[in-house]
Amino acid sequence: MVTFVTTNPGKIHEAQEYLDEPVEQLDFDYPEAQADDLATVAANGARAAYEHVGEPVIVDDSGLTVDALDGFPGPYSSYVEDTLGIERVWQLTKDEDDRSAAFRGVVAYCDGEAFEATPEPVDRGSAESDERRGQDTAADERASATTDGQVARDEDAPPVKLFEGVVPGEIVAPRGDGGFGFDPIFEYNGTTFAEMDTEEKNAISHRGRALAKFGEWYAER
Repeated sequence: MVTFVTTNPGKIHEAQEYLDEPVEQLDFDYPEAQADDLATVAANGARAAYEHVGEPVIVDDSGLTVDALDGFPGPYSSYVEDTLGIERVWQLTKDEDDRSAAFRGVVAYCDGEAFEATPEPVDRGSAESDERRGQDTAADERASATTDGQVARDEDAPPVKLFEGVVPGEIVAPRGDGGFGFDPIFEYNGTTFAEMDTEEKNAISHRGRALAKFGEWYAER
């Protein structure tokens, strides 16, 4: 069994489509790291959740990245939606020649055990590790040196396996009455996410793509 730490029961239903194991929901308010990348946020969440429940957990984090805005809002998507709003993000982007964007999602898994090397990155809690930068890793831990030559690593931090899903698209004027968040201004193959029903959106969603990678790996875990 895998515990999905989320307040959204819809995510449980989506996860169950990709996993042969039962998926249990846990509403746990883990501390969210302030970081510039989704992987770091998700990894810290999974680590905190595992230490709370003591059994295999997954946590997900997602965001909209706009190329013309250097990847903004990214991990700050929820805050930007609440403060600036989606119309403002459209206004910031509409005059750009390139309005390409992507929804990105990261599923982070932690069970307290080590992981063998695979194409998916592993966050091992190092301050500046290769794993956190998303590079392929070996099973052995790698520590990075600080400026004075000292090793910077939390040796007690359980490793976290990361799986990313990406849906490329384009920022457009708001269309559609469905979905939530930035869905009305994100167009994929001529249709905004807000114009899709739940089944259509789940079939191509960034979270679904990350869950598919996780499900395939977890079946062999």
